[in-house]
This record gives sequence, structure tokens and C-alpha cells, in this order.
Amino acid sequence: MLDVHFVILGAACSLAGVAFYVRDTLRGRTQPNRVTWLLWGAAPLVAFAAELGEGVGLRSLMTFSVGFGPLLVLGASFVNPKSVWRIGRLDWACGGLSVVGTVTWLATRQGLVAIAAAIAADALAGLPTLIKSWRAPETESAGAYLGGLANAVLTLLTVTAWTAAVAAFPLYIAVIASIELAFVGGRIGPRLRSQVGRGSPAAVVPVAGGDPGGTNDAISPRPAPARAPGSSGT
Repeated sequence: MLDVHFVILGAACSLAGVAFYVRDTLRGRTQPNRVTWLLWGAAPLVAFAAELGEGVGLRSLMTFSVGFGPLLVLGASFVNPKSVWRIGRLDWACGGLSVVGTVTWLATRQGLVAIAAAIAADALAGLPTLIKSWRAPETESAGAYLGGLANAVLTLLTVTAWTAAVAAFPLYIAVIASIELAFVGGRIGPRLRSQVGRGSPAAVVPVAGGDPGGTNDAISPRPAPARAPGSSGT
């Protein structure tokens, strides 16, 4: 296991990744979803407060950094309004449910309940961005997610006593960051749609006079049989 102070390096990696995302947002290369990034800032900070109450200690720095970074992205989105992704009903619905998770902590004040509620709230807040990353990965930047993954992994490698309070949020961040990296960096959505489009039966147009069910007829139709001399064709 790594020394607990490696958590500081993880937090630095996370903020460095966010810095690249902020740069791309200011330049209009990315289009952050404001609902997601606002709540991605709020939910981890709720979990951070709960972790402090549970005695997590220095490892809670990871949770703080993944909450503080999205607030920087949110601020950058107001500098360049053209870089903002259009918000629809799904975004508001997920945002509302995310707020419910945050309110759950405020109502219960129970540490583990707060961490679970914060994870649920964070996941719901991120759903619109996950969908956007699947459909339009060019509107996202992989830097923030790569930094978040490094942050979570380094934090987990410092854990000596595995408890829900210590490990739950870093594990969640590792999973969500990995999915985003696959969607944004790997552009899985467009690739799969492209493969499905090329393999669609609708793309093969039968040619009249060809053999029904023959796959080669759509590419190179067979010539019509030659008529015998003097044949009337009837």
C-alpha cells in the first residue's frame, strides 16, 4: 500500500485534469452540461463533510478535489456561453433527483447514509453527461476524467482498513471516470453506431432480376439471359 500522503498527488492529478477541461471550455472546444457540473460539485462536497465526520482524515482530500474541480468548470461555462450544452427535461429530472439525495443527508445527518446519498446524487447528476458522452463525445474532454481516475486509484492504494466510509466514494469515482474515459476517449458510441449502420440489412438494396436472397446481386446483378435468334420474347 502507498503512504497516505499520495492522496495529495491524486488530488493534484484531478485538479490538473480539470484545468485542461476548463481551458477547453473557455476555448469552446467542450460543452459542459451545467446541471451535471453544478451537482458534481455539490454532491462530493456533501460526501466530504460526511467523511470528515466519520474520521476519514487525509483521504477525504480526494472527495474534496472531485467536488471543487467541477465548480471551476461551471464558472468557466459562464465565461464562454457558447460552450454550454443545451439542457433538456432529462437534465432537470436527474438534477431534481440528485437534489433529493443531498436533502437526504441534510435530513438524517448520518455519515454512511450521507455518503450513500451523495454517491446516488452524483450518479444521477452525471447521467445526462454520460448520455451526451455516448452520443457526442466530441463535446467532452477526457482530461478531467483521466485526472479523476488517477485521483481515485491513488487514494484506494493508500487504504489500509477497508470500510464503506473510506472506500465507497473513491470506488465510485474510479468507476464513473473509467466509463467516461471509454465514452470520450474511445468514442464507443459513434463507433458502434457506424458499425451498425454499415451492417444494416436496409443498406443492401435488391436489384431487379437478381436471385432473391442472393447477397452478391445487390453489388453485381446478373445479366439477363440472351434470347434465341428469332424469338419473339413471349
